[in-house]
Amino acid sequence: MEQKEFRFLPHIQCPADLRKLSVDQLPAVCDELRRDIIKELSVNPGHLASSLGVVELTVALHYCYDTPFDRIVWDVGHQAYGHKILTGRRDQFYTNRKQGGIRPFPSPEESEYDTFSCGHASNSISAALGMAVAAHLHGEDRKVVAVIGDGAMSGGLAFEGLNNASETPNDMLIILNDNDMSIDNSVGGMRQYLLRITTNPTYNSLRFKIANKLSRIGWLSDKRKKGILRFNNSMKSLLARQQNIFEGMDIRYFGPADGHDVVELVRVLQAIKSMKGPKLLHIHTIKGKGYAPAEEDAIVWHSPGKFDEDTGQRLCSAPDCPVPPRFQDVFGETLVELARQNPQIVGVTPAMPTGCSMNIMMKAMPDRCFDVGIAEGHAVTFSGGMAKDGLLPFCNIYSSFAQRAYDNIIHDVAILRLNLVLCLDRAGLVGEDGPTHHGAFDFAYLRPIPNLTIASPYDETELRRLMYTAQLPDRGPFVIRYPRGNGSVVDWRCPLTSVEVGTGRLLHEGSDIAILSIGPIGTQAAMAIHALEGEGSGVSVAHYDMRFLKPVDEKMLHEVARRFTQVITLEDGVVSGGLGSCVLEFMADHGYDVRVHRLGLPDAFIPHATVEQQQKACHIDAASIRSLVLQLTGPSAG
Repeated sequence: MEQKEFRFLPHIQCPADLRKLSVDQLPAVCDELRRDIIKELSVNPGHLASSLGVVELTVALHYCYDTPFDRIVWDVGHQAYGHKILTGRRDQFYTNRKQGGIRPFPSPEESEYDTFSCGHASNSISAALGMAVAAHLHGEDRKVVAVIGDGAMSGGLAFEGLNNASETPNDMLIILNDNDMSIDNSVGGMRQYLLRITTNPTYNSLRFKIANKLSRIGWLSDKRKKGILRFNNSMKSLLARQQNIFEGMDIRYFGPADGHDVVELVRVLQAIKSMKGPKLLHIHTIKGKGYAPAEEDAIVWHSPGKFDEDTGQRLCSAPDCPVPPRFQDVFGETLVELARQNPQIVGVTPAMPTGCSMNIMMKAMPDRCFDVGIAEGHAVTFSGGMAKDGLLPFCNIYSSFAQRAYDNIIHDVAILRLNLVLCLDRAGLVGEDGPTHHGAFDFAYLRPIPNLTIASPYDETELRRLMYTAQLPDRGPFVIRYPRGNGSVVDWRCPLTSVEVGTGRLLHEGSDIAILSIGPIGTQAAMAIHALEGEGSGVSVAHYDMRFLKPVDEKMLHEVARRFTQVITLEDGVVSGGLGSCVLEFMADHGYDVRVHRLGLPDAFIPHATVEQQQKACHIDAASIRSLVLQLTGPSAG
C-alpha cells in the first residue's frame, strides 16, 4: 500500500539515495515528505508547523551536500523531522518522543547526521563556525552549513557567532530561514535579479579572476580585501537601495529566496557552496507550509497534539469531570489581577507569551507587557533596569532557558537586590521534550546566590499566594518555580493573601517518619501516604510542604529533627544542591543525628518519555515513595 502512496520516499534510506534522483523529481519528494510528516504527527504528536516549513530546504540541503561528511547544523530541532526521515530513521519515526524511541531533537548520540545538540535556540552559528575552523585546521574540504530561523537570530549568542565569523577564516554558509519577521524588503524583481547575478557562475568566476589578479600585484592584502568586500557590498546596497547587517559584518549576503522552490534552492546552493569566506543565504518560508490549518495558525499548530489529518480537527478528549487548570494559566490570570491592583507591575518574557500565558496580560494591558525575543539574559537585565527605576517586573522564563541568564541573575539583579519576580515555568521534568528542556537545575544553581528568595507552590492556590507575596514592597528578587501542565486544584481562585516568607506548613501529621517536599511533586507524597493508610500498613507518616528553599524554614527543620530519626526529602530537581542537600547541611550544622534519604533527579540527563514514566524512573512517583517508606520503617529497617 505504501508503494502506491509514496513513489520515492520508501527508497530513500539515506541522503545518498536522494542524490540519485534528478532535480526535477525533488518536488515530488517534498510532497511525499510533507505528507509523511503530517500522517505520522496526526497520531504521534510533535512539532508540526516548523518541520513543514523547511521541507524543501531539508531536501535541497541533503541533495547538494555530501552529508554526513558535510555538516548541517540545525538551530532548534523543532524543524528537523524531515531531516530525521531522510537520514535513515523513517521506519523508527513512529517512536519519536516516546520512551525508548528516537529523540525529540537532533543528537549526535543518535545519528552521525545529527551534528550537534540543538534543543535551545541560537547556538547553530557558533557550533558551525567551530566545525568550519576544525575542518580548515585539519585540511579537510568539508562544507559546513548552519540553519537558523529569524526567531533564533534574535538571541545574543547568534550575534556573537556572526561577529566571530566575520573575523575568523572560514567558508561557512549560514541559512537564515525567515518565516515571520522581514529582515529585507519583500521579494521583487530587483531582489531576484541580484540573487541570480550574485549566485551566477559567470559572475563569480569573473569575481574570482579579478581577485587573483589583484592578489598577484599585491593589491589584495587582508586590509585591502576587507575594503574591496565592503565596496562590493556597498555597490549591492546601492542597487538594492538597502543595507543589511550581514554585509556590514563582511559576510556575503544572498537573497531573499523562495524557501519553497526546491529546484531554485538547489541551484542557489550549488552555485554558492564552493565560494570562499562566510556567506549567508536568506530564504523566506511559511510555517506549516502545505497544510492549511497549520498555515493559518502556526502558533497553535507548532505542537498541536493528535489531529485528524483529513479535516484538520484537533482531537482533544473531553474530560468526564472538571480538570484543574494548567499552572501557566493560573499565572497568566493572576498576573492580570495583580497588575490591576498594582500599577507598577509589568510583564516580560523571552519569546514565550503563549507558552507561559503572559499573552493574557498582553491582551488586557498591551503597553505593560514586553516580549523581548529569544534573549533570556537580556530579559533579566532589561527587567533589572525597569526594577531599578521603580517598576515591578514579573519576568517569566522557562526553567531550562533561565540557565542562559545565570550571570544576569547574579550580576544585574541579586547584587543590587532589585524588586523583581522571576517566574520559572516548566520547572522539573517536562516529558517528551527530554533532557534539553527539563527544568532540573534551577534549585541547585540558584540556592547559592545571596539576596534571592526561592519558592515553589504545592498547588495553584499557593501559586497565587506566592505571586501576591512576591509583589509586596521591598521583597527583593523573588523566584517562583512551577511545572508544566495541570495542577491539582479545580477551584483555584482563592483570595490573594500573603505568605510569610521562609515558612513551610504541615500537611499531614505522623509519628514514624517525615517526608519533606517542595513544590507540586509533593502531591506524589500525599498519594503515597493515602495508599499506605488505605492498605492498613500501620505506618504513620508526617508530610511537610517546605514551600521555600531559601530562606528555608529552620524552625520547622528543628521540629522535624527533634521528632524523627528518619527523614525523606522529595523534589523534582537534581538532588545535588537542592532541598535534600539543604536539609543535610542543616542537620550537620546543628549536630542532629537524623538519617536523610534524598529523592530527586539523579546525576544523569533524563531521557524523553511521559512525565509519569520519568518520575517512575527517578523513583519520585507515589509507588516508589510508598516502597521506600515501607523499607525504612519495616521490621528489618533497624
